[in-house]
Amino acid sequence: MLHHLSFAVRDLERAASFYDAVLASLGFVRVWSDDTAVGYGYPGGGDKLALKLVTEGIAIPGPGFHLALAASHRDQVDQFHAAALRHGGRDNGQPGLRPDYGPQYYAAFVIDPDGYRIEAVINAAE
Repeated sequence: MLHHLSFAVRDLERAASFYDAVLASLGFVRVWSDDTAVGYGYPGGGDKLALKLVTEGIAIPGPGFHLALAASHRDQVDQFHAAALRHGGRDNGQPGLRPDYGPQYYAAFVIDPDGYRIEAVINAAE
């Protein structure tokens, strides 16, 4: 359904450093960049997430909004969470099973340096 999603960020270098690390843990890479934006996606493909430098007027969505990123296996979820904390993110839910969402739903939740809520998830048996 979605082609891509963009986040407005206050500090492009800080945000790109964070997303370079956390998205690498899930197999995504920086697919393009310029002085005002960075795009991430699968190697050799187009962007699925873009960061856009905005110097004023940013409104970060509040509770109820988050971006869930697909992991291929549980180790990637663990690596995502660890990378986020090492690169300026805040914990918003340790890696683990979420039985309320399903018996195989394994996820971790973080808040990025700008305040966006992001999740890495795999919903499959290991």
